[in-house]
Amino acid sequence: MMLDSIKGFATSNFGWVAEKYPELFSTVKENLSKADMKINYRTYVSLVILISIISFFSSILISFIALSIIKVDILPRIIYSFFASFLISITTFLVFIFYPSQRAERRKRSIEANLPFAITHMGAIAESGIPPYVVFRLISKFKEYEEVSREMEKIVRNIDEFGVDPLTAVKEVANKTPSDSFRQILLGFITTIEAGGDVKIFLKSVGEESLFEWRMKREKFNQQLTTISEFYISIIMTAPLFIISLFAVMNMIQPTLAGLSIFELMKLGIYILVPLINIGFLLFLSGVEVQV
Repeated sequence: MMLDSIKGFATSNFGWVAEKYPELFSTVKENLSKADMKINYRTYVSLVILISIISFFSSILISFIALSIIKVDILPRIIYSFFASFLISITTFLVFIFYPSQRAERRKRSIEANLPFAITHMGAIAESGIPPYVVFRLISKFKEYEEVSREMEKIVRNIDEFGVDPLTAVKEVANKTPSDSFRQILLGFITTIEAGGDVKIFLKSVGEESLFEWRMKREKFNQQLTTISEFYISIIMTAPLFIISLFAVMNMIQPTLAGLSIFELMKLGIYILVPLINIGFLLFLSGVEVQV
C-alpha cells in the first residue's frame, strides 16, 4: 500500500516529464516490456526522478555531516557536498534509466542460450502428436530453460486466464520478447499453423538449425578464449613481476615519488592495481562469454 502511495505521488508530480520529453526516455519505454517489468512507463520514469531527487538531498546532508566531522572549512564543505550530491544523483538517475535495458539484455542472453535445447525438446514432444498448447505447457514446467520457460508460461497464462486464442497468445509474447531469434521462431510457428503446415517438421528443422548456430558460437568463443588466455598470461600475469622489478630499480635511484615511498607505491600496485586489472579482465570475459 505504501509503495502504491509513493508511485501515485511520483506520477502526479513528475509524470508530465515522461510525456513532455519521450525521446529522452525512449530506451525505458522500449525495454520495460522486454525486461518483464510489470510497471507503467510513466510511473517508472516518475519514480526514477523522485529517487534521484531524494538521493541528491540525502547525499548533501550526509556529505556535509561527514565533512564537518573531519573539520573541513565551511566553503569547501558546501562545494564538495553539492558536487558529490550532484554526481550521486546523476549516477542514480542513469543507473535506473538503463536498468530495464540491462535486464532485457540478460533475459535475451538467457533465452538464446537455452533456446536450441528448448526447441529441440518441443520438437521431440510434438513428434508424439501432442497439440501445440500442451507442448507450451510442458516446456513452461521445465525451469532449467530459465527465461524460455517463463515466456512459455506467459503463453499458457494468456490462454488459460485471459481466454486468448493460442495464436494470439503466441503473437503477444513474440512482440514483447527481447530475443530476435525467439521472436522469429514464434512468428514462424504462427505462420506454419495458419498456412496448414506441419508443426512437427517446423520444430525439428528449427531445432537443428538452432543447435548448429549454438555450436558455431561455442567454437568461435573457444577460439576467442585461446587468444584471450594468451594475452592474460603474457600481460596480466607478468604485471606483478614487472611492477616489483620497476620499483626495485626506482628505489635505488629515487627512494620517494610524489611524496610516497617506493615501498608504499609497490604495495599499492600489487594489492590494488593488479586486483583491479584482474577484476576488469573477469568483467570483460563475462561480456563475451557464450552461456551454456
